[in-house]
Amino acid sequence: MQSELVASRSAQPRDSRESRNGTPQLDAVSLAIIEQLQEDGRRPYAAIGKAVGLSEAAVRQRVQKLLDQGVMQIVAVTDPLTVGFRRQAMVGINVEGDVESVADALAAMSECEYVVMTAGSFDLMVEIVCEDDDHLLNVISKRIRAIPGVRSTESFVYLKLKKQTYMWGTR
Repeated sequence: MQSELVASRSAQPRDSRESRNGTPQLDAVSLAIIEQLQEDGRRPYAAIGKAVGLSEAAVRQRVQKLLDQGVMQIVAVTDPLTVGFRRQAMVGINVEGDVESVADALAAMSECEYVVMTAGSFDLMVEIVCEDDDHLLNVISKRIRAIPGVRSTESFVYLKLKKQTYMWGTR
């Protein structure tokens, strides 16, 4: 199946070069390597090479290039509850003025795992992971609301996580 995937994408440019907007353009082989690692981040390079038609050394080089370019990360994904973080929340934030500077300040906070600029009811959505309710209260009321430009926040406390996946594939 993976070799069919690589063959069907063979008309795309070789390796990964930058497009006009600075985002790396990925060829069929790089996309197939990413898909292999999304299925199993610990899959051996030799097995990936066999699936995509490259040597182990070539896969290793490609993976390193993808990591260096920031295209992907290889990390252990944990359930925050099992490692001592008992409270998670999504926080919608309305901003007056420069949204980018507020987003940068939030991204610098260790509790903020996910920061995205949005269209709609909120200017920013931020996922926060905390040890407990007191920690969450402190992060929102003392730190987030103290950032210049933050006009208002609305918190959505997680009661139960039903699905978390990183298997969206590639296009």
